[in-house]
Amino acid sequence: MTSAPDPTLIPIDPRRFAPATERNRDPILALLTRVLPPAGRVLEIASGTGEHAVFFSRHLPHLTWQPTDPDAAARASIVAWTAEAALPNIADPLALDASQPNWPIDRADAVLAVNMVHISPWAATVGLLGGAARVLPTGAPLVLYGPYKRDGQHTAPSNAAFDQNLRRQNPAWGVRDLEIVVETADAAGLSLAEIAPMPANNLGLVFRRR
Repeated sequence: MTSAPDPTLIPIDPRRFAPATERNRDPILALLTRVLPPAGRVLEIASGTGEHAVFFSRHLPHLTWQPTDPDAAARASIVAWTAEAALPNIADPLALDASQPNWPIDRADAVLAVNMVHISPWAATVGLLGGAARVLPTGAPLVLYGPYKRDGQHTAPSNAAFDQNLRRQNPAWGVRDLEIVVETADAAGLSLAEIAPMPANNLGLVFRRR
């Protein structure tokens, strides 16, 4: 008779899963394919689970992907996903808090942040925009993805409900005003180049370093 396995000896899978990833990754990839440079390093801010990093680096093999996240458990998930994928063009994740002035990387050919602006304090967005302006060369893109208010109004009832839910979780979170984000980016040296409508009432914003 075989004894039951000791649960203390079963390794815990550090990979995290984000249900939205499979829903939004293809539209985001289509945008990235158009606006990212033909070569170079993409700095992904707040990579979260790491699923996007693996998906994008697999489909954009001409680019080197640098995931980051301030959370150690998220970085462990990224490491697990990238180890499983075994892709040559994705680097180990870096600990990076966008709200802090000192980033562990001083140059990138593009910067990407997916679903970060609304799930972080406003100081993180200000830091993201300023940091992107520091590390990007002239003309290089910063790409943001997520929901935004326009002219102070939500673009759909579902976004309004989502905003309320976010603020219940953390009063510092919430769907941001597009115009305020654009003004803050402009002050940092980033010009809005494109607003791309995306599924589920999200937007893809493309800024360029002046």
